[in-house]
Amino acid sequence: MTMLTIDNLHAEIDGKPILKGLTLQVDAGEIHAIMGPNGAGKSTLGYVLGGRPGYEVTAGSVTFNGEDLLDKEPHERAAAGVFLGFQYPVEIPGVSNVQFLRESLNAQRAVRGEKPLSGAEFLKVARAQADALGLQQDMLKRPVNVGFSGGEKKRNEMVQMGIIDPKFAILDETDSGLDIDALRVVGDGINRIMRRPDKAVLLITHYQRLLDYVRPDRVHVLADGRITRSGGAELAQQLEREGYAEVAA
Repeated sequence: MTMLTIDNLHAEIDGKPILKGLTLQVDAGEIHAIMGPNGAGKSTLGYVLGGRPGYEVTAGSVTFNGEDLLDKEPHERAAAGVFLGFQYPVEIPGVSNVQFLRESLNAQRAVRGEKPLSGAEFLKVARAQADALGLQQDMLKRPVNVGFSGGEKKRNEMVQMGIIDPKFAILDETDSGLDIDALRVVGDGINRIMRRPDKAVLLITHYQRLLDYVRPDRVHVLADGRITRSGGAELAQQLEREGYAEVAA
């Protein structure tokens, strides 16, 4: 079953064209990797799908589970099951992880007509996800990402994803700033949470190294705002050996 269909997508920011006719299809149960050089439009693609303000779609369409994704507000996209993981997770002083995550989850449950989780029910879920990703329990009580190392921020984001339990995750350079051990933990977290028949992932990355832990079904090269080449997991290895200039041309 097709989960995400992007057809001839054009987008710009401040009048500058970034995406220039991008077409892509992701089926349920699949993990797709988007690779490409700096400035190719990888992060812009994630922001457009997530609904970040300032990014204007000038042509094309995006359909998610049969519905027009671009017609939805960011909170509606989240409630529909879309999760956007940032390359640089933001800090939110004064708001604890527990408060932020419980409010986020219960807001989505309300839109879906589900009962909110009680404090005790939520803490059980949150502690299980934190344990699975090696995030210390006291970090759940701290302000969101404040004072966290790069690796801790990425683990915290995986905890968020595990709690929210989305249908479709867009992960923008989740491997950025991770050492070898943290990379393995995050990769295992992605597989545990998202590698299921009813879910899908769009994994945006510069390097092949994360794909050693999260093996993609398809790899796409994004260059100058469009997909220029697609293949299996071996394409990422070729990019690692030969670079984008040779492979993306």
